[in-house]
Amino acid sequence: MAFSVNNITILGNITRDPELRFTPSGTAVVSFGLAVNRNIQNKKSGEWQSEVDFFNVTAWYKLAENCAESLGKGDRVLVSGRLSQDSWEDKEGQKRSTVKVIASVVAPSMEFATCKLEKNPKMDSGGMAAAESTKEEVDFTDEDIPF
Repeated sequence: MAFSVNNITILGNITRDPELRFTPSGTAVVSFGLAVNRNIQNKKSGEWQSEVDFFNVTAWYKLAENCAESLGKGDRVLVSGRLSQDSWEDKEGQKRSTVKVIASVVAPSMEFATCKLEKNPKMDSGGMAAAESTKEEVDFTDEDIPF
């Protein structure tokens, strides 16, 4: 069986503030637009022209919440994820489709800006913040060490 790869990494500017929503079960999902600029040279005139590609980006879970809290229109970000195609039929019966990026990583570009990272508390498997056990003093004996 052949192995397939669906991976995209793009660097661009956010075109609209991230919109955070929640599914009926409470799962966070965010969507925003991303504009990716590139310069191409006209073969006939030799002049440089700017072209823009627009992408819709979707992120889920804690990544969605962090994007909504931290990012805004105009911010330059790096997005890595996979492409996903949605198809549907409109009211007139025409087939429509769109391609979007399902993000697994969204990171600010440090090229023209700085940022301060604030780490979120780690979650346990039930989604609860893990207790701060690092402040407790624990007494280990040689019998506690597994090697």
